[in-house]
Amino acid sequence: MRAGRTLRRLAVFCGIACLGVALPLAADTPRGTETSNEGFDCRQLSDWEAPETASDWFERSLWANHCYIFQARAVRIGIDGVRTLALSHDIQDGVEREVARFLDGPQVVFERRGRIGRLGWSDSDDDVAASPAGVARHLDQFYRLGLGNDERIANRSAVRLDIEPLDGLRFGQRLWLDSRTALPLKRELLDDRGRVVETFQITELQEPQLHEGSVFLDDLRSQPQHPWRPEWLPDGFIAQPVDTRSERHGEAVGHRIYSDGLSTLSLFVEPIEEGRERLIPGLHRLGISLAIVRHLTVEDGPIQVVVMGELPPRVLAQVADGLTWKDVSSDE
Repeated sequence: MRAGRTLRRLAVFCGIACLGVALPLAADTPRGTETSNEGFDCRQLSDWEAPETASDWFERSLWANHCYIFQARAVRIGIDGVRTLALSHDIQDGVEREVARFLDGPQVVFERRGRIGRLGWSDSDDDVAASPAGVARHLDQFYRLGLGNDERIANRSAVRLDIEPLDGLRFGQRLWLDSRTALPLKRELLDDRGRVVETFQITELQEPQLHEGSVFLDDLRSQPQHPWRPEWLPDGFIAQPVDTRSERHGEAVGHRIYSDGLSTLSLFVEPIEEGRERLIPGLHRLGISLAIVRHLTVEDGPIQVVVMGELPPRVLAQVADGLTWKDVSSDE
């Protein structure tokens, strides 16, 4: 099924780009489309004072993710096994390009291009801050950030951040940042019981180079209209202004992304077409990600709802069960 294939690809990509600490890149603007070309001059980072608090380190890491050019080798250890990857981040004409290539198992390559995303949609003429400028302050409302002991990762000095959720609605993390650049070198994802469910670690990092120029910010985007919306989301989760259209699943599949700045969930809604394989309702595990599948009947026919993310199952289920859809007549 189209959504099933998309879910598997998205689950594999989770935690790869930027070790999962940055919000998704905004989609690159098609050629020939006018943009404001508002940008952030990466050279500013070399003049900023060294971070002192955990929140300062986290915000610096977000800017570093956008502004440093690097190549690296990494290992991902989860309940689905061990995978090794080659990672790269480049900037071309103010637009970022990330590539993740698996070095074992099936030959899989992920690539994405984009600009620095905004914190949310713009439904008016009000300015919306770039993700790094606002996400750290937003995060402080839902997580407790603390500094741990300095360690050595990939032969580099690293600062450890302990990120603990203030409720039981999201997972925690331990994050190790390069003490010179603030690039993430290692991430441990902790479930709601405090158990490590995934480790993602850089094993070799070529000396990162600060981009000598600007990285473009995404233009303000108006929120697209769908006949459905989630009635409930965990506190702090904001609809992300990213283009979720894909040739892999076509226009019939509605896809929205929500994030609190650290944890992310994806919501898929698509019609169930006769003769096509459908996902079995219930809980599915896709690597370290979980997915809740629901089937509903609406005026236009049966639909499939999928909510996926690295979040407690009860949270995903509550989002899926609380979806409001005009003209919903019954549940299967």
